Amino acid sequence: MALSDKLKKARVDANLSQAEMAEKLGLNVRTYGSYERGERDVSTALLRNICQILNISSDELLDTRQPKPADTLTVLPAEKIHMIPVFGSVAAGFGAYASSDIIEYIPLYIENDCDVENTICITVKGQSMYPKIEEGDRIVVRRQDSVDNGRIAVVMIGDEAVVKRVECEKNKLTLISINPEYPPRVIEGKDLEDVRIVGLVQEVMKRL
Repeated sequence: MALSDKLKKARVDANLSQAEMAEKLGLNVRTYGSYERGERDVSTALLRNICQILNISSDELLDTRQPKPADTLTVLPAEKIHMIPVFGSVAAGFGAYASSDIIEYIPLYIENDCDVENTICITVKGQSMYPKIEEGDRIVVRRQDSVDNGRIAVVMIGDEAVVKRVECEKNKLTLISINPEYPPRVIEGKDLEDVRIVGLVQEVMKRL
């Protein structure tokens, strides 16, 4: 309902004529009538006076009251919440690690039970993937030996583990950083024998 219609309704509900309302506001009837016809904008000062005369709040005329939010709480099934290990570095997550390399476990919702065993979290170091992934962020990684072009993956180059966007071509692998200060790393020919994709980055958990 338009403000002009609400003004008229509120006045009628208060059993006041246009002439009576205009007099209380110090206006002539024609001027006040133009507000109820929507021909003039109602100033803040005039609205305040109208509300005082009609003993109503401005919320009733402006409809500024916020609706109560719908209950959107979703209860996740407990059987889909799994404690996933967090590693202190990318290399620790995919090298020949010991239990001491795990710094903690955190609960994660994993829909497919088959993915639980191959899912880990890693604390990222460095800024090569800034701003999407910053130093100290945690990434959720699913262990797998291939990814689609353009996806972000964990890649082992010998004993070195890196997080990069992957572009694969015949006999060539390009590892791309999001941060433009880090140039692409191209690996080709026999050097590819020392490279393997070990995981797909599925999620980034930002620091608060």
